[in-house]
Amino acid sequence: MNRLEIPKTHPRYDNLMQRERLVQFYYKGIVTISGLISHGRGEAFDYLLGEKSQPFSILAEKVSLAKVLGSRSPVISVNGNVTALADDAIIDVAKKYGIKVEANIFHWSQGRIEKIVDHFRDKGLEILGKNQTERIPGLEHDRGRCERNGIYAADTVIVPLEDGDRVEALRRMGKFVIAIDLNPLSRSARAANVTIVDDVKRTFENILKLNPDENKNEINEFDNDKNLKEAMSFIAHRLETLDWKLEL
Repeated sequence: MNRLEIPKTHPRYDNLMQRERLVQFYYKGIVTISGLISHGRGEAFDYLLGEKSQPFSILAEKVSLAKVLGSRSPVISVNGNVTALADDAIIDVAKKYGIKVEANIFHWSQGRIEKIVDHFRDKGLEILGKNQTERIPGLEHDRGRCERNGIYAADTVIVPLEDGDRVEALRRMGKFVIAIDLNPLSRSARAANVTIVDDVKRTFENILKLNPDENKNEINEFDNDKNLKEAMSFIAHRLETLDWKLEL
C-alpha cells in the first residue's frame, strides 16, 4: 500500500499522521480492524480535551513516573495500537529508566505477538511476549497470557489503551496498575490505581521530559477518583464555554 502524503501545513497534520500510522500498521498485521475503530473513540475524547495535555494529565504522569521508579519490577504492556502510535517514545522511556516492555493483545495470535516483538527489536529494544507461559488469574481470555518474568512477576504495570476487565484482574493480583486512557468514563480508567487521561504518545513524551527526582511525595496523596472528576469537569466546562465560531 502506498503511504499517504500529508502536507505539514495541514491544520490537522498530527492527527492525520496518527490515523495513517494505524492504517500502515494494520497492513503490517500489527493493528486489527477493531483497533482502528477504537482509535476513533479515543480521538473523539481528545477533541474534548483540546488535543493537549491538561494539568490533571501532567499530575498523573508525574505520579506514575515516581511510582515506576520506586517499583521493584515495572512493566509497560503494549498492544497493536500502542505500538503504532507510541513505539519510539516507549522505547526512549524504557531505555532511559530500564523498564521492561511486554506485548499483550486482545485479538490474540502468536503471529501478531511475534510481529509486535519483532517490530520493537528491529527498532533497538528487546521486549517480552513470545513466551507467555503464565496466565492472569480470573481472565478467561487469551489476554490472560503473560510472561513469568514480565507482567506475571511485575509489581507495577502500565496498561495503555486497555480493557477494564484486564485492569481489574491485574488489580486482584495485587499489582499497582497505571492506565492511559483518553476516556475518563471507561472501566479501565475507574479501575486503575492511577489513570492518565491523555494521548498515549503525548504521555510517554511528557514522561521523558519530567524530572525524576520530583513528585515522589505525591504518590500517597494522589486521589485517582478526584483526578478523573477534574477531567470530567474540564470536559463539561469546555463544552459549555467553547467558541464554536471558526475564524477563516
